[in-house]
Amino acid sequence: MDIERFSALADALAERLPEPLLAGLSGGIVIEERPRRHPGDPEGVYVLGEYIRDEWLGPRIVLYYGSFQRLFGAEPDSVWEQQLWDTIRHELRHHVEDQAGLRDLDVEDQIELERMREESREARRVGRLRRAARRLRGRAR
Repeated sequence: MDIERFSALADALAERLPEPLLAGLSGGIVIEERPRRHPGDPEGVYVLGEYIRDEWLGPRIVLYYGSFQRLFGAEPDSVWEQQLWDTIRHELRHHVEDQAGLRDLDVEDQIELERMREESREARRVGRLRRAARRLRGRAR
């Protein structure tokens, strides 16, 4: 899916959202072409969307086309649409919670990210053990 179709799909999905939920989202929903990763995130983890609170531009939702491309590039449009819809709703929940003075989803996101980091550390540990076992088997022959 190219960025023009992605943008059009994001616009169509945003049209489905109830207007009251968008109140105060003065920066709107914007598309960034680049992929987005946070330093220290496990390999293959990309940020699909982000709710940004900006004192000058106002709150906005940013969708990272490049991240979608990296994760779903070979997938059919239906997968892109579902992932984009889920991401928009997720970031909108951040906005609604922000308006209410809540941070529940921020906490959930941190827990999920820590789970992914732990899985990544465990996978690296298992990989090191397997490599060591292969080296030992090679010496035993």
